[in-house]
Amino acid sequence: MSGTSIDGVDAVAVNFEDNQLSWVGSHSQPIPEDLKQDILRLCYPHEDSVQLLAETDHRLGKLYAATSLALLDKLELQPSQIAAIGCHGQTVRHRAPTEGSIPFSLQIGDANILAADTGIAVVADFRRKDMALGGQGAPLVPAFHRQIFASADKHRAIVNIGGIANITSLPTDNSCTGFDTGPGNLLMDLWSQTYLGTAYDHNGDWASSGSVHRELLQQLKCDDFFAQPAPKSTGRELFNRDWLNTQLIDYTDIAPEDIQATLLALTVETICEAIDGLKNPVQEAYVCGGGAFNKALMAGLAELLPEVATTEALGIAPNWVEACAFAWLAKQRTAHKTGNLAAVTGAARETVLGAVYLP
Repeated sequence: MSGTSIDGVDAVAVNFEDNQLSWVGSHSQPIPEDLKQDILRLCYPHEDSVQLLAETDHRLGKLYAATSLALLDKLELQPSQIAAIGCHGQTVRHRAPTEGSIPFSLQIGDANILAADTGIAVVADFRRKDMALGGQGAPLVPAFHRQIFASADKHRAIVNIGGIANITSLPTDNSCTGFDTGPGNLLMDLWSQTYLGTAYDHNGDWASSGSVHRELLQQLKCDDFFAQPAPKSTGRELFNRDWLNTQLIDYTDIAPEDIQATLLALTVETICEAIDGLKNPVQEAYVCGGGAFNKALMAGLAELLPEVATTEALGIAPNWVEACAFAWLAKQRTAHKTGNLAAVTGAARETVLGAVYLP
């Protein structure tokens, strides 16, 4: 798994027996800075290049293979012991279905290279079948959340905070809904890179040193995305440096740390407002993704939501949940079982997701 934050590749080895997940091990490798910059260039329409797309696709395939092989070596496993690799790929463009536009979702990272270099069957291209059926193609993790995290006693919300944040609602009746809520770490990371020269705001310490500018916060929350009903999904196509710079045009006199505090409040409040808008009250919220390690962000959620913890309390460390989800989706594909939830993505029906690439 490599997500919107574009900071690294996460690999996990897991077993699924009797629909239960058992942990084997994990490995993470950073994405080289020059490759990250190439990926970012592909995320913006004005940087389009077929040559750049093809070369980055190849390099990511090699990186995914190296990460997978490093994990096998670390765990002393042989390729013959692995049923399949589920590879989400790196999203470089995502356009949700809207009136008057052609929807698509593009993930790169050549699965042919991954299969050839590891000698293991690969399941990739998970999103486009859902979109072919009229769905958003995202989020896809709620089906996994329901399988692993649902409770018959309490209504739970799983809050995944990567570059973009999304929630999964798990009522006690085994139903499931979910959608993207807006920016997760993405805008805070951009602002940290601009003013601190760091990849992210460690523990949210910089944000904690500032004060929320309520007028700016309200302007940020006026973006049309936040008022859209579910199903909905978003990404860097909307929430990016250009979007942020446009929002800040009339706020040049605000201290940088106050802007960071306001961006953190944007993530917290849009997540909590989305949860408050669910049909039934949520009793427990469990956070996964990089945002789970931002102490200021977690404190903000705890002020507005009941019973906030990370998914560690449910048996999976927050930094590995999404990789586990795509391992599960790969298992679903090889077993010819559905992977999407029509109630989440808006697809016409539930369907088998992903294409299989043999070694």
